Amino acid sequence: MTDGIDVDFGDDGLVPAVAQDADSGEVLMLAYVSPAALEATLETGVAHYYSRSRDELWQKGKTSGHTQSIQEVRVDCDADTLLYLVDQEGGACHTGHRSCFYRTVDGENVGEQVFDPEAVYE
Repeated sequence: MTDGIDVDFGDDGLVPAVAQDADSGEVLMLAYVSPAALEATLETGVAHYYSRSRDELWQKGKTSGHTQSIQEVRVDCDADTLLYLVDQEGGACHTGHRSCFYRTVDGENVGEQVFDPEAVYE
């Protein structure tokens, strides 16, 4: 798949991937990546993930248009977690927020909603 580090996809064939804004450093989302998703990401330059609930490979933004252009893919020290440094088009979260991390554990909304999900996912 790559000429560099062998990613440890573990027993279930998936690794977590954190998507981070390449410019601001804002953490946008966490999703899971299969070998095929990583390969598609590296080949296309657009973030691909694996949906555990739908049991399928998916390209971020294919439905919404809110894509993640990959600037760099990094791997952690144990080679079992990825970091996607991205340029985010629109919002990263299906709720319409720029980041999936838009709430505190106390329930306070601290994030910016950048699109109407009902208009996008009808």
